[in-house]
Amino acid sequence: MPVAERTYRAWKHAQPSHRDIDDAHLIEAIRAARVNDEGEATPESMYGRRKMTALLRRQGLTVSSRRVDRLMRELGIKGLVRGRGVRTTVPDSASTRAPDLLDRDFTAAAPNQRWVADFTYVRTWAGFVYVAFVIDCFSRAIVGWHAATTKTTPLVTTALRMALWRRDRAGHRVGDGLVHHSDAGAQFTSVSFAETLGLEGIAASIGSVGDALDNALAESTIGLFKNEAIRDGSPFRTGPLRTIDDVEWATAAWVEWFNARRLHSTLGNVPPEEFEADYYADLETSHHPVLTPA
Repeated sequence: MPVAERTYRAWKHAQPSHRDIDDAHLIEAIRAARVNDEGEATPESMYGRRKMTALLRRQGLTVSSRRVDRLMRELGIKGLVRGRGVRTTVPDSASTRAPDLLDRDFTAAAPNQRWVADFTYVRTWAGFVYVAFVIDCFSRAIVGWHAATTKTTPLVTTALRMALWRRDRAGHRVGDGLVHHSDAGAQFTSVSFAETLGLEGIAASIGSVGDALDNALAESTIGLFKNEAIRDGSPFRTGPLRTIDDVEWATAAWVEWFNARRLHSTLGNVPPEEFEADYYADLETSHHPVLTPA
């Protein structure tokens, strides 16, 4: 194809456009968010377009979601896609079930008002490991968790006791009025677990048998756990899951990231701990008004 000499010289000496320079800076920011200084994948490498956009904005960059989408497609980067869940609920037909106090409303006006709980299983070389979680509906924070090789009542009781201990240790002791919601699994409907709730002054709430919508928040959190912490290639795994120890290490690292750094769209793309800190800061401000001079 014939090209004029003047056109060739103009192309050869042309400077990069402002758009190309901005794209280069954003590409470096995206790569820095996905890989740490040791060249290892970070948990943020699982982010798709929307969360990556929110993360870059939190870092002070002015960027549109369409631009991030275009650059991630050019780089061949995709967000993690959630897999299908597996049913673990085994109801006890002989047990007495508590009423459903939430009725699929997983919102709360403050921390420690509504908690939801559930557990899942993880395959290891040594056999199944079961992991239970307790989640606060206000901030989506995982306030308690526990792993065990058997799915008996102590599995969920220990997760609940961890949640109570962590809230107490953080200076936000659980008071009256807390509702603990779960599915109708035999672990949650047992006499032992009901006694634990009663001694702590916690109201029990149980959804329908085998209906994921009646415990949707817990089901969603467990789906994230399986997809982000347990799958092959997860940044929270250092190798194959051989025993319960490997599962506990991966779970502990994931919960720490989930609470302190993971951006949640339901919370306005801030982490649960930051969301709760803002709530308590607002309480302090309202209790200590600043007087203006007359």
